Amino acid sequence: MRTRVKICGFTRVEDAVCAASVGVDAIGLVFYPPSPRNVDIEQAINIVESLPAFVSVVALFVDEQEARVRDVLERVPIDCLQFHGDEPAEACRLYGKRYMKAVRMQEGIDIAALALQYHDAAGLLLDAYHPGAKGGTGSRFDWNRIPEYCTLPIILAGGLDEHNARQAIQTVRPYALDVSSGVEAEKGVKDALKMAAFIREVNEGDRIII
Repeated sequence: MRTRVKICGFTRVEDAVCAASVGVDAIGLVFYPPSPRNVDIEQAINIVESLPAFVSVVALFVDEQEARVRDVLERVPIDCLQFHGDEPAEACRLYGKRYMKAVRMQEGIDIAALALQYHDAAGLLLDAYHPGAKGGTGSRFDWNRIPEYCTLPIILAGGLDEHNARQAIQTVRPYALDVSSGVEAEKGVKDALKMAAFIREVNEGDRIII
């Protein structure tokens, strides 16, 4: 199976266009004001309108008010929601949209239990835990904590870059990789060479496994 790639945290049209050109499957737009990668509605619309066919758009929220999420959905063409806070399953189901639930891998996390709790999710996104941040820290967690089997697709995030993407695929065999800071020139600004290198390493990892 081919490993999908989502690159998250776009703030510029030209970066999203570049990501599409090198073969990304999905882009992530962050609707979380404390984040340096946060976008407003107009930015998001401009980015989405620049994309070619078959590139999915994921909207990331962190414990956001329902009205705000609905406002984004009404104005921006979004394919999938990503909930990166402490949202219970019922809150994720309010919008009639496919969703992913992010899990920050702190001690005591039970992936199997969460997969049952969020049983209708399109996937569980496993990210590094940091007490002062909700994601995008560039930190990696111990991949050995991921169970060999999960009832939901696993999207691996946290500390990924072109130097460990192949290892991540070979070790975890995830459905997808999600990268943000690992392909940036600075926060919110993507690096074209790093994005291309990341995609190449994912493809090479898949080739070796096959």
